[in-house]
Amino acid sequence: MTKQSRLRLLDCFANARNDVIARSKATKQSSKYNNSLLNLRYTSNTSKKPYSRFYSHIVNKQLLPSLMIKTLYSALFLTLTALLLLYPQDSLGFALNGLNLWFQKMVPTLLPFMILSGMMIRMNLTGRLMLLFKPILKPLFRLNTPSLYAIAVGFLCGFPMGARVTADLYERKQISKHEATYLLAFINNIGPIYFISFALPLLNMPLDFRLLFGMYGIPLCYGLVLRFTVYRRLLSSPSAHLSTPTKPAGLLKALDDSIASGLEGITKLGGYMIFFNLLNIIPYLLADGKIIAGTTSGILEITGGLKALADNMPVISLTLLTLGGLSCLAQTYSCIAKTDLSLRSYLLHKIVLTILAGGYYVLIFCYSSGFA
Repeated sequence: MTKQSRLRLLDCFANARNDVIARSKATKQSSKYNNSLLNLRYTSNTSKKPYSRFYSHIVNKQLLPSLMIKTLYSALFLTLTALLLLYPQDSLGFALNGLNLWFQKMVPTLLPFMILSGMMIRMNLTGRLMLLFKPILKPLFRLNTPSLYAIAVGFLCGFPMGARVTADLYERKQISKHEATYLLAFINNIGPIYFISFALPLLNMPLDFRLLFGMYGIPLCYGLVLRFTVYRRLLSSPSAHLSTPTKPAGLLKALDDSIASGLEGITKLGGYMIFFNLLNIIPYLLADGKIIAGTTSGILEITGGLKALADNMPVISLTLLTLGGLSCLAQTYSCIAKTDLSLRSYLLHKIVLTILAGGYYVLIFCYSSGFA
């Protein structure tokens, strides 16, 4: 190896050594900078008070509403469990009351309507049935025939058939989502058979047009107001947003599907009735006063509330009938659970209707000559 080549080799080693030293210095400087940033963040965080950090964490993560809801549910279930263990006979009585009400009243009256209505919807025969009601309802609401069918069934059959038929029509693509939301706002009410044969005798009141108007006329007028205000544009062309409707099923297929769907639906409704009747043990044991206990019971489950109130406060009973109670709300949810229809929208309209009906009943009881 010559002297010149040796010098070149030494220069290469020197340059490589200098590069390594320079890189190590740069790495040390960057690590010092990062450590200073971490120390700064740590000191800034530790400078805050502990409760302030905890509060900001809860607010930022939106944990506060979730914690409150979970705490409320836990308290409710613990209270109900304790009452079940401490008062087994009373709990058994409330549960049996819900079971008997479902088996003796709801199954024989509601299940046939569910099966027949399901068959008519699946076979696309709703238009034939509406030949009787269409000349009256069509000029008022200006809707397509399936929507008019839902209105007729909702007012004639009562809870929860209005929601059930609306959900079936929407699933079969015979009405749009906007139409279904509109229909749920006013057609899901207490049935006239229940109102006339059970509620009025329990309240010791005769059949009167003013009472019927409060129970069915106010929701009908509310639906007309919504139709030509909030929903005037959405429903100007009812079939414009619909996809191809489902093809009509044959007789046996429609019957089989309707029976299966009806049994599933009626079983869920029975579970809701038993559960909410069981919840009546809470106001029965904890609420002071018959009116407070009866009102709380009516908010939970309407039939138990009516029996508890009897004829003491008919204004409260009639107002609770418009609301239907949490049990009817849960039954409505069960009917629309397989769709994307909004339960919150339904509840909002139901609250508005309850306020309107309550004000109406207060007026007629204060300024009328009575019910003879």
